[in-house]
Amino acid sequence: MKKPQTIILLGMAQFLMVLDTTVMNVSISEVVSDLDTTIADVQLAITAYALVMGSCMLIGAKLGDKIGRRKVFRIGLAVYGLGSLITALSPNLVALLFGWSGVEGIGAVLVIPAIAALTAATYEGKERALAYGILGGIAGAGAAAGPLIGGWVTTELSWRVVFAGETVMVLGILAASRGIADSPATDKSRLDGVGALLSVLGLGFVVFGILKGGEWGFVLPAGALTIGGTEITPLGFSAVPFIIGIGVVLLGFFTVWEERRQRLGKPVLLSPDLLKIPQMRAGLFMQVTQNLIIAGTFFVLPLYLQVVVGKNAFETGVKLLPISLTMMAAAMLGPKLSERYSPKLVVQVGLGILGCAILGIMSTVSPELTGIGFGVSLAFFGIGTGLVMSQLGNVVMSSVGESRSSEAGGVQGAALNLGSSLGTALIGAVLLSGLATGFQENVAADPNITPAVKQQAAAKTEGGIAMVSIPELETATKDLGLPPDQVAAVSNSYGDAQIDALKKALFFASLFGFAGIWFARKLPEEMVT
Repeated sequence: MKKPQTIILLGMAQFLMVLDTTVMNVSISEVVSDLDTTIADVQLAITAYALVMGSCMLIGAKLGDKIGRRKVFRIGLAVYGLGSLITALSPNLVALLFGWSGVEGIGAVLVIPAIAALTAATYEGKERALAYGILGGIAGAGAAAGPLIGGWVTTELSWRVVFAGETVMVLGILAASRGIADSPATDKSRLDGVGALLSVLGLGFVVFGILKGGEWGFVLPAGALTIGGTEITPLGFSAVPFIIGIGVVLLGFFTVWEERRQRLGKPVLLSPDLLKIPQMRAGLFMQVTQNLIIAGTFFVLPLYLQVVVGKNAFETGVKLLPISLTMMAAAMLGPKLSERYSPKLVVQVGLGILGCAILGIMSTVSPELTGIGFGVSLAFFGIGTGLVMSQLGNVVMSSVGESRSSEAGGVQGAALNLGSSLGTALIGAVLLSGLATGFQENVAADPNITPAVKQQAAAKTEGGIAMVSIPELETATKDLGLPPDQVAAVSNSYGDAQIDALKKALFFASLFGFAGIWFARKLPEEMVT
């Protein structure tokens, strides 16, 4: 492969972009303790980071055309590194929100589209397919390795060391990035301000609504939006569909505005015809599906390993290591397979393996986690994911010429972020709703639990229920004054509900894998270059 140093540097940057959220997810407890804040506040920071990335990606992509892709890549890295340093030194939640959710998020929206565009500018044909396969594998491996890296560093040192290390890594990439072939500015016009505002607001409302769906309910209110002590439930429904609806309407206005500017010969933020390209549209849809499955599964698995099995953050990362290893191997093999088989077939086989692997994981879920079935299923999950990732980046980016690669990279980044948000929200909602329903049913059906305790449990879980460990639940029920036999009975009911809810969530994730096989029929039936 020509210019291997370029793909190495772009791969390192890709790894950084993915690592952050997974590290923060496994470090929540330590961050809460260190900053003297709450889990809800740290989750707000995670939501805000996803919101910044999801809503600003198109603007970040357009800046690559305006000031040059290598330059915006380097600027984005510098901003990201500064945000990592601020995060590492954060004395309180406000600094964390500013450094991580804000500054790092802005850096990411500059870097992610630039990675895709620089890859398109540097490689052609089979080498481009291999490069996108490598980047896809690195992205997946970063998601899987995040708990391992974050867990070990957080356990042995501090969560701050991870972000300080990111700053050092950024400096290294910046120092070496002068060797990346430049892709100069192609658009000297002024930025479409109205289009930028409409895209930020539209994508922002959609992503925010999806992110809050698991908490507030996607249709009927669960934990309702509360403003000034008043629950907001429009027409008796959750606020989420209305928030998403506002976003969709704003994106509709954005489309109309961009079409009008294009007719008048004025510069646009996103060419309306881009999403009308069949290969682009098919690839983006499958990338949403891909990230939905991955993000949803990676939301469920750490919860299972830490809350049910009792692993710490580092042990959780070790258990998930088979995914990283096989995912990278399959992602490297994928472009070679596409020389003989179509991207459509490789993706469909990958999705089939992915769906079966999730069912395999589901079959091994138990409080003890014994045997090798779990590890084997994780390995096949990595194979399926790697095969899918090895194809889709090239499918999307090869659907347009190199001159439009920044634009395509921005849309791809938005699609991947949307898929991740959907996966976490939807599969998380299935998990928590299944837990609440299962616990209530188990308590109601248990003859060993007194009517008074049943009534008390129903009242306590009416607004939903949290995923906690059995020891934590036992402590809470003892604090309520329940006798030991009732504590044990309630704990057994909750433990059974946990396992059932986890299996339901994993089964739901597998359905997207199997459904994706049918939707992938729109992908190209021959190698794309």
